[in-house]
Amino acid sequence: MPQDTPSTAPEGREAPEAHEAADENATFPPSAAFAAQANAQADLYDQAAADPTAFWAEQARKHVTWKTPFTETLDWSGAPVARWFADGTLNAAYNAVDRHVVAGNGDRVALHFEGEPGDTRTVTYAELQREVSRAANVLSSLGVEAGDRVVIYLPMIVEAVVAMLACARVGAPHSVVFGGFSADALRSRIADAEAKVVITADGGYRRGSAAALKPAVDAALETLDGGPESPVQHVLVVRRTGQDVAWTPGRDVWWHEAVEAADVQHEPVWVEAEHPLFILYTSGTTGKPKGILHTTGGYLTQAAYTHHNVFDLKPETDVYWCTADVGWVTGHTYVVYGPLLNGATQVIYEGTPDTPHQGRWWELVEKYKVSILYTAPTAIRTCMKWGEEIPGRFDLSSLRLLGSVGESINPEAWKWYRRVIGSGVTPIVDTWWQTETGAIMISPLPGVTDAKPGSAQRPLPGIAADVVDDAGQPVGHGEGGYLVVTEPWPAMLRGIWGDLERFKDTYWSRFKNVYFAGDGAKKDDDGDIWLLGRVDDVMNVSGHRLSTTEIESSLVAHEIVAEAAVVGASDETTGQAVVAFVILRSEFAADAVQADVQELLRAHVAKQIGPIAKPRTILVVPELPKTRSGKIMRRLLRDVAEHRTVGDATTLADSSVMDLIASGLATPAPK
Repeated sequence: MPQDTPSTAPEGREAPEAHEAADENATFPPSAAFAAQANAQADLYDQAAADPTAFWAEQARKHVTWKTPFTETLDWSGAPVARWFADGTLNAAYNAVDRHVVAGNGDRVALHFEGEPGDTRTVTYAELQREVSRAANVLSSLGVEAGDRVVIYLPMIVEAVVAMLACARVGAPHSVVFGGFSADALRSRIADAEAKVVITADGGYRRGSAAALKPAVDAALETLDGGPESPVQHVLVVRRTGQDVAWTPGRDVWWHEAVEAADVQHEPVWVEAEHPLFILYTSGTTGKPKGILHTTGGYLTQAAYTHHNVFDLKPETDVYWCTADVGWVTGHTYVVYGPLLNGATQVIYEGTPDTPHQGRWWELVEKYKVSILYTAPTAIRTCMKWGEEIPGRFDLSSLRLLGSVGESINPEAWKWYRRVIGSGVTPIVDTWWQTETGAIMISPLPGVTDAKPGSAQRPLPGIAADVVDDAGQPVGHGEGGYLVVTEPWPAMLRGIWGDLERFKDTYWSRFKNVYFAGDGAKKDDDGDIWLLGRVDDVMNVSGHRLSTTEIESSLVAHEIVAEAAVVGASDETTGQAVVAFVILRSEFAADAVQADVQELLRAHVAKQIGPIAKPRTILVVPELPKTRSGKIMRRLLRDVAEHRTVGDATTLADSSVMDLIASGLATPAPK
């Protein structure tokens, strides 16, 4: 039911303090009531600082069930490849599902699924155990063994969670590919991982229509290097939309038929803590996606520890909802592994926040009485544009904690989120982490920290992160530099799949045995950390990392483009937006119409990489700003893209180029 504007805070929450809205630099301390019941107390920092290795061993024993207990916590002798809890054995699916059934919580709801068309499904932990066991038996029957890779290309449905856990149950590392990626992007990921099986669906629902998925798999496998000798032996297909699909007998298998025929009993494959759990591909500055490798014991430990403490989860009473897709690392850590390890009841939603109406998310919060909501600044800013009267129509009084993930959240959006969605009282945890880190690294602790809008603030207990200068020395308060992690952490990536040297060069070469995150940051006068965005050529668009090089390669692959340069420009909705500068081939340049070029090339990039990579703006230019050595000065292009005064151009081979570019900035393409 819609709620009236309350004159007091909702039941169970304290009224907001009157001074908060007026003070632009205000901090927001937790209420006394929230602090008193919080999972994490201030002494957690002291415990971790006293002996970090012992601290992580304690967390591993507290949050994870081990088949064989570990006796060694950390081996850093092979730096930069760490080994955590290496002599212990465990199974991720057992930890996420079975142990809750064994503990007598089989009837607890694990997943409230809501499809975009409005169909629903409720899955208890006992039901999830049966589904995962069946799916694991299906994978085994298709020849999947421990160590084999399985690619998952599914919409945000229950089967996506089941598929990931089934892979983990048999010890097969999964590689989830976001359903918005194209056949070409899918093919490169299947090939790099040498996947044995692909799990997909006929399609999924997106903005009111059924979007096909299996045709992309078919196209990817047709063009896969190796042809008939492709490592993919089977394609498991979930029936979601009922649309017609092409079928390859002997290769393609209907998920529902195979799972329904499978045994509901399955003994988990117990693996060593350093056994690979998943590969997740993220954009790289070379244009070739990087397969980020995560292993089992350390990743599960930090996923569960951070989920328990940062979100203050009370599994008996909370309803948790992370709006991320499982195609991204947030969906891995804070939809599948972290929440399920902690026995949470959570919501998963297939569709977009504006389908069938712009109040869809808030309707679901009201329906399921969601108490913890974790989403992206992009979504928050979009909701701000739509107007606060839309969430105002729904009862959001169940919410007791809000989270932000992706790019940095600007203070205005932070305050709107707290005031409008959190009734002016709900704590917000602004979290910084990456695909590579595996789990949250920097965040307020909701019952301890006086929150600052726009700042992730300080490393979590057990995490050694800092801001350093060019020489690798910590900067002082009020100064900026590079965000680094100076000590190993349990959920850290163990490498780039098949390319150890690239792993070392990408993350460990800037500062010796120190992880360089690729982000700039500053410390304020209190020493709290503020993120400043990427310092390399990877953009952060709506929390998705996109490579400038990969998009440039796509543009140049089109017959009309001779050369291209791509930069990320600030965008109030998405954090960063893709802006492309292209030189057309001479035979096309004379008759080119700016709007037509934009439409043509945006569609081309969407087909090659995916819709999320489409440039917001494409500017046809006569030349690109280059130094005498031929290097493109993207710094100057960012100035143009963000409508700033162009900076120092004295090192250019031809400084007049910038005048030509700046004078012809294109009208932004439609969203």
